[in-house]
Amino acid sequence: MRHRRVDDLMTPTAVSVQRGTSFKEIARLLDEYGITAVPVVEEGRPVGVVSEADLLRRQAGGTGAGTAATAEGLMTSPPVVARPEWSAIEAARVMEEARVKRLPVVDRAGFLIGVISRSDLLRVFLRRDRAIQEEILEDVLTRTLGLSPSALTVEVGDGRVTLSGTVERRSLVPITVRLCESVDGVIEVVDRLTYEHDDTAS
Repeated sequence: MRHRRVDDLMTPTAVSVQRGTSFKEIARLLDEYGITAVPVVEEGRPVGVVSEADLLRRQAGGTGAGTAATAEGLMTSPPVVARPEWSAIEAARVMEEARVKRLPVVDRAGFLIGVISRSDLLRVFLRRDRAIQEEILEDVLTRTLGLSPSALTVEVGDGRVTLSGTVERRSLVPITVRLCESVDGVIEVVDRLTYEHDDTAS
């Protein structure tokens, strides 16, 4: 099974600003591109992030001179970043912990290569039911568990997977359910599996 990675979901051409970009220009970019934050880049590497919240805090604090009117004075630094090889789950966890809606994506050298947002991550859960069903049948049941695709019935509706049928051993039931739960796009797994032999009895 191949989980969708950050580089599958990110926007590869990221809108970015420089340290000296003005408050008004940042606000214009956020509005023009319909985004909530923008990375501040120096020599191709992100050094901070300016969000809508940063602009609002600056506005609420009143006007003033100096760096507070530019990206350098507004940004949150250092930026929380993502790596292209991360899974969607890893990126979502970091966003939740950092309480941010977007993460700059950097390569091994630290250069900005894209941006991943909450809306990008939600695309994982918009997979077609048929694609989810095929992945479970081909990858989970056949390749991983070595079962015949016809051994179990897999029904998928709006990301909700219902498993029914009989497996050889009782211990296979929780393993099958866990593997199906790990498939991208699965919201819930309903277990209606039965078994031939109880290999868990002491």
